Amino acid sequence: MLIILVLLVLIVVVAAWLIGLYNGLVGLRNAVKNAWAQIDVQLKRRHDLIPNLVETAKGYVKHERETLENITNARSRAMGADSVGEKAKAESALSGAISKFMLVVENYPDLKANQNFLALQEELTSTENKIAFSRQAYNDQVMLYNNKIQMFPSNIVAGMFNFQPSEFFEIENEAERQTPKVDFS
Repeated sequence: MLIILVLLVLIVVVAAWLIGLYNGLVGLRNAVKNAWAQIDVQLKRRHDLIPNLVETAKGYVKHERETLENITNARSRAMGADSVGEKAKAESALSGAISKFMLVVENYPDLKANQNFLALQEELTSTENKIAFSRQAYNDQVMLYNNKIQMFPSNIVAGMFNFQPSEFFEIENEAERQTPKVDFS
């Protein structure tokens, strides 16, 4: 009778432990989804600001049609991307197009002085900062989740229930990884 009771207690303890591991994995997977949703909110905000910025600039930068088309096309590709990897690559291209656009704006003092343009530029800068913060938070959650599904003993439960690693939101453009050079000569 004592052996049966010990076995029952052991089975209950192991079952509770497995349930705890499983619930921890589900919680981390949901945290990753939530972190991605936060990035998505900021990216949508960015995508919504770009047409207003381009429209405001159109009257001033008439000779920069290619630059305006590039930013519009990059925005369309970014909005159409599905997976994290595709989204990261498309957003990287959009960041590049925005940077080129901002360089072009430097040649148009009247545009730089336009209050609507300045307000939109400030909103875009704020949004870019929020995207960077959200991307960091997302990648932190992905790291915690991926560690949990790859480390013993939770990797056993993860394998049993087909938990898959999540993809990091990484910068594809090597130029964005480089430290800017400052030259005062």
